[in-house]
Amino acid sequence: MNNWVAPEGVQAPDFIIVGAMKSGTTTMHAILNKHPDIFIPDKEVHFYDMDNILQHPDFNAFDGDWESHSIDNNPAAYWQWYASRFSQANKSQLIGEDSTTYLASEVAAKRIAFQTKSTKIIVMLRQPSARAYSQYWHMVRTGRAKYSFEKTLQYEPYSLLNRSLYREQIERLFKYIPKKRVKFVIFEEFLKDKAQCITQVCEFLNVAADELPSKAMDLHENLTTYPKFIQLELIKNRLFPHLGNIGYTDHFSLDQNKLKKITLDRVFNFIYRKINPLVNVKLDKIKTSTQTFLDSFFIKELEGLNELIEKDVFAIWFNSKQ
Repeated sequence: MNNWVAPEGVQAPDFIIVGAMKSGTTTMHAILNKHPDIFIPDKEVHFYDMDNILQHPDFNAFDGDWESHSIDNNPAAYWQWYASRFSQANKSQLIGEDSTTYLASEVAAKRIAFQTKSTKIIVMLRQPSARAYSQYWHMVRTGRAKYSFEKTLQYEPYSLLNRSLYREQIERLFKYIPKKRVKFVIFEEFLKDKAQCITQVCEFLNVAADELPSKAMDLHENLTTYPKFIQLELIKNRLFPHLGNIGYTDHFSLDQNKLKKITLDRVFNFIYRKINPLVNVKLDKIKTSTQTFLDSFFIKELEGLNELIEKDVFAIWFNSKQ
């Protein structure tokens, strides 16, 4: 029996925003969720790759024994949890979700394809070097980054670069999901003409774009604050890495013993944030030499992407044709 096939009574989503991370997915979510014919849960769901430790190391914990999540342990309970994400949707609404790990995940597309519903996929792509740099600052805030951007590229390149390897990710996606059910949105074009991109996405989903409230296009999510003292944050991340992602192991469940420990960690974080608060900081731009280094890497790694998605993104990202 395949536990990844939704049981009777559980409705698979009509569409999923699958990533890439730091490519405008949260803003796309926020805008589409204002449409009266669409419902999306507030937070990322991460259901179809919950057991993928490469994408979700924070979903696993070791305290004398491993705690992790596998649908095989209790299929009915996990599917009930998934269905509950959409319980507030009206019957007339399309339901969607967004999980920025699904594009890079080795298993998500296959599991989505198991469902009887022909779920549509929205893929947002960003200039790969800029995306990696933006992810780095997200990692600083969430306890994952312990060194400078350049040192992280030296010591832990996979953590920053993997989710920019779009060609192999999209090739895997197309093994399971037909091209006609996939819509690509280029981050740079989205910023330049948000209204046109959203209109195209609405057409893809078969909902009327003019039903969106006029102020929906003004939404911009992930306006992020950063630690006032970056070096202090990196030191804290090296010494106490678990404090950046409190509760990630409890995305699907939470017991009282863990709640007590998490509360103590939150007290520590509260005191620490008095010393190093999150503020609006103008971040340094990526170093020119680092940008050149990464662009050279991605130009080789993404060879064939233009043909794959039928769009000349190399001209947008690298000012050159593939």
